[in-house]
Amino acid sequence: MKQRIVTGLGAGALFLLLLVVGGGFYYTLLLLLALIGFYEYLRLNGFNPFHPAGLIGYAGVLFFMVPWEDIGVRPPPDGTVIWLLMLLLLAVTVLSKNKTALDGAALLLLGAVYVGYGFSSMYDVRMSESSGLYLSFLSFACIWSSDIGAYFIGKAIGRRKLWPAISPNKTVEGSLGGIAASIIVAVVFQLFQPELIGLGHAVAIGAVAAVAGQFGDLIQSAYKRFRGVKDSGKLLPGHGGVLDRCDSWIIVFPLLVLTGLLPI
Repeated sequence: MKQRIVTGLGAGALFLLLLVVGGGFYYTLLLLLALIGFYEYLRLNGFNPFHPAGLIGYAGVLFFMVPWEDIGVRPPPDGTVIWLLMLLLLAVTVLSKNKTALDGAALLLLGAVYVGYGFSSMYDVRMSESSGLYLSFLSFACIWSSDIGAYFIGKAIGRRKLWPAISPNKTVEGSLGGIAASIIVAVVFQLFQPELIGLGHAVAIGAVAAVAGQFGDLIQSAYKRFRGVKDSGKLLPGHGGVLDRCDSWIIVFPLLVLTGLLPI
């Protein structure tokens, strides 16, 4: 437990520092997290990271992670790149004479989008011109308050299991408590900066962040249970890997961006 606390405080402090600094420092951190996260994804699925199919998956992650506008390059549409990734991965299945199976190609395409678009959305929000730091802090605060609220409310009054086949300790009461905590935190943020977002906007961010964050956690829990592993990696002692710690983030940020709740 002591190691878990020390690791959590140290990693959290470093992350928040680089989030505040922004720019290349924050981008480098997110890029490293994305590359390590995709490596964990490959290992979970039994892929060799240096196999041509694995390298194509890494290329997909890098496409999403490159800050194209910052370097003055107009990238092709995401749909075009996803289709090209699909084509390349399907070509590998043919050229390898099905040693790389079709379902393996599908898993690699899924992982590249899941990891790459998730982390790139965090950078896009932070670098939005007007209020990137504020919106980033708001989003992370909603995610973390949802986790904390769900844990303590679940411990105190949790009775009905939310999804015992996937995560036996989560309860319906805890989930609702997490949503309420996230909305309250979002409202507090709005009260401090009412000129940036309206009250309804803040409530929507809090609700979406909480629901999507809990769903992201369940996705990773289900996947690890399916693969028969406890953690996705061992990067953070006592906390597991990147995908263990960032499972909510890489679902919440893309959804908030795609719904227009977070401008980029």
